[in-house]
Amino acid sequence: MEKYDVVVLGGGPGGYLCAERAAQAGFKAAVVEKRALGGTCLNEGCVPTKALLYCAKNFGAAKHAESYGFEAKDVKINHKAVVERKDRIVKTLVGGVGATMKANKIKVYDAEGSVKERTAEGFVINAGAEQIVCDRLVMATGSVTAVPPIPGLKEGLASGFVVTNREVLDLKELPKSIVCLGGGVIGLEMACYFATVGCKVTIIEMMPKIAGPTDADICKLLQKTYEKEGMEFKLNAKCQEIGNGTVTYEDATGKHTIEADKVLLAAGRRANIAGSNIEALGVTTERGAIVTDSHMCTNIQGVYAVGDCNGKLMLAHTAYREAEVAVHHMQGVKDEMRYDHIPSVIYTNPEVASVGYSEEKAKELGMNVKSYKVPMMMSGRYVAETLNGEGFCKLVYDADKKCLVGCHMVGNYASEMIISAALMLDTEMPIEQIKKTVFPHPTVCEVIREGLFMIK
Repeated sequence: MEKYDVVVLGGGPGGYLCAERAAQAGFKAAVVEKRALGGTCLNEGCVPTKALLYCAKNFGAAKHAESYGFEAKDVKINHKAVVERKDRIVKTLVGGVGATMKANKIKVYDAEGSVKERTAEGFVINAGAEQIVCDRLVMATGSVTAVPPIPGLKEGLASGFVVTNREVLDLKELPKSIVCLGGGVIGLEMACYFATVGCKVTIIEMMPKIAGPTDADICKLLQKTYEKEGMEFKLNAKCQEIGNGTVTYEDATGKHTIEADKVLLAAGRRANIAGSNIEALGVTTERGAIVTDSHMCTNIQGVYAVGDCNGKLMLAHTAYREAEVAVHHMQGVKDEMRYDHIPSVIYTNPEVASVGYSEEKAKELGMNVKSYKVPMMMSGRYVAETLNGEGFCKLVYDADKKCLVGCHMVGNYASEMIISAALMLDTEMPIEQIKKTVFPHPTVCEVIREGLFMIK
């Protein structure tokens, strides 16, 4: 059996970066991945959805060409071409990950991986028909779409009437109407694409608002924006049944049935450890996810878990950082994972980004906080580039320590600006010091500076 210092089960963001960092640290590393390098993020999540959303954003701008000073008549979306472009992007980036593995002398096993046993030689891993052994095992098996017990749902998935985030990206033709089961990140981003390119979109969400824990004011603005484009929201509603071309849901007013060409299942994701046989090692799990400490260690020495399979924050950039922390622990380098200042983004149009605490959560924790909301229209660049923009930046600050504890934005470039706020929070940079920082002009990020000068 081939012997490795580190074997990673799963080739998604957490997995491939963990192997890369391990190899760079001098460890002999291997990755076992049954589908494609890049995992959900690169193949059916982060990257392909952004490819579609970018096309939709440009298509939306073309429909308002006169407002920008140019003519574009009879503009149409070619969904097939959009999907083909997405496929080229994914192929290029997956190839790039493969090249990185090769450059770092990391062996990639294109096979389904599982734990066999632990012996005196180390952890024995099944890599398809082969068996390999390692001193350190990293679980990076990701997550899968949660499938709630809705009558008719499994039959709908089997027939293709219901699609997940994987299949929806490969639809060759645009549906005339689509129902999204879930108004979280996945549901909203795909709803944004389909609504922009002309589909009738309905979102069914169990909670009283969309976008989960996102700032309530931002959620209201998003909903208002998309209702103007014809999107319908059924909040405080529960899907009761999936029929043949129909969806039945129930809300406070009773049961309702609507017709649809497609249904997108976007009711959340769950950790994926099925088939890994991780239980053979006695690794502790909780609600189907692997339990880890702040060093990404499990209860079994030499076994780590990074990314979605540990059930903490299912974000690719969280997995990247967890991978680095795990490798640092292997090296004996002092480091630990923190989850309080990790940015989150929803790539709708307008974009949504946030980091840190909401005002409500901070108060729940006993903090003396206040907030200030700055209209994005205070940025000259935002005004120059945005039609009818109603975006804003909400700063949440500790009134005693005089430092930011949260930042929540909705508007163009929010995804690119949020890192500056994350740094301010992570370093507990005093507001008076931030004011002395020179922001480039004209930029949208100047709204952060404008807001800081409003804080007394």
